[in-house]
Amino acid sequence: MNLRESWLLFALGSAGFAALTALFGKLGVAGINANLATFIRTVVILLVTAGIVSLRGEWARPTGLSAGSWLFLVLSGIATGLSWLCYFRALQLGPVSKVAPIDKLSVVIVIVLGLLFLGEQPSTPVLIGGALIALGAMIIAVF
Repeated sequence: MNLRESWLLFALGSAGFAALTALFGKLGVAGINANLATFIRTVVILLVTAGIVSLRGEWARPTGLSAGSWLFLVLSGIATGLSWLCYFRALQLGPVSKVAPIDKLSVVIVIVLGLLFLGEQPSTPVLIGGALIALGAMIIAVF
């Protein structure tokens, strides 16, 4: 397996950066409105992503995208924005050690949605892992 092109490498990167997002977000929302904090974060993401696309020469006309791609990308953007707004508000109100694990219940939810709407086949490791994530999040939230 070419690790550099592996989904696993990028998934681990995502997890690591998500952990930093929680830590830096908790520190960043202190004394600022959570919605304004989310806006600032979004502008930074826009600038960083534009820089990466520019450096890699990946700009292209989006007119070649299908209507379905546009629809689902827009819906994904709306869901991301709403998720971030909720996440930053939760970080303001609660400890990062509880907020971040509860946020990761998204893993359990996406497993169910993948099974229901994408026709993904359940495997024993996925079902057990999802159940353990749910159990862990509940333990962290309650105790």
